[in-house]
Amino acid sequence: MNILIAGGTGFLGPALVKSWIGQGHAVTALVRDPLRASTVLPHQAVLVPWNGRPVDALRVLVAHTDAVVNLSGASIGDKRWSRERKAILLASRVDTTRALVDAMRAAQPRPPVFLNASAVGYYGMSGPGDVTEHSDPGRDFLAATCRQWEDEALAARDLGIRVLLPRMGVVLGVGGGVLERMVLPFRLFIGGPPGSGTQWVAWVHRDDVIAAIGFAFDHPDFHGPFNLVAPGIVNMETFSREIGRALGRPSWMPVPSVFLKWAFGEMSGIILEGRRIVPARLQEAGFTFRYPDVRQALRSILV
Repeated sequence: MNILIAGGTGFLGPALVKSWIGQGHAVTALVRDPLRASTVLPHQAVLVPWNGRPVDALRVLVAHTDAVVNLSGASIGDKRWSRERKAILLASRVDTTRALVDAMRAAQPRPPVFLNASAVGYYGMSGPGDVTEHSDPGRDFLAATCRQWEDEALAARDLGIRVLLPRMGVVLGVGGGVLERMVLPFRLFIGGPPGSGTQWVAWVHRDDVIAAIGFAFDHPDFHGPFNLVAPGIVNMETFSREIGRALGRPSWMPVPSVFLKWAFGEMSGIILEGRRIVPARLQEAGFTFRYPDVRQALRSILV
């Protein structure tokens, strides 16, 4: 396949591109900073400068691909959610997606597949019961962002393009991501669950994300949104305990909710709340997770 990827220099992108190239696929990456991108992406990837805005050259690139993948978006958890930060989080997702769909609309021929990242935040940060792809969207900021993000991507269906929307949970892997920030207190022997510890953690191993995306590409009847989370969902108390177990450290010092709310404001909800997300569509389609269990997943990363 010839694959075009936007947003490929984050935590997930380099591992994904490396996997594709290892399978013999050709990869072109749209990047804002080619010099930086060259330090994190395999040298076999073709790097094309792009600022996220519509350009005629993008139409030509799109016309020569078998799949377009969009992982673009400013990091949700890097900064406090001011009004300005919220605008950046939304625009970095919606505007880039719209530009790619516009390029596909103008391209001849058009790529058969468009995979656009989404997140389990679509369902809101709190609520009872198991959450499947048929569950209603939430009403908070993250949910509204995901809905607009997905709506832009779904416009490609009218062009005869198969649209894939992986709603990803917390992606775990070596070399970065949320887990890297979580483990530091444990290494210092002051680790513990944030808040009550009863909130659910929708997590997934990065290797399973890569495998699930390949699975979705290879099954022509598979389309639309799908929950990309491990089936072995746990609460934050268990998740923290397993981090400590993998590192040989105790998990004994909970972080008070009041402190997190003071430090992070509205953004603290992604730490203190959580939904019980179920990967129903992937399991029904026959996908097998390599890391369905959080202990196994954490040991593969931390030990």
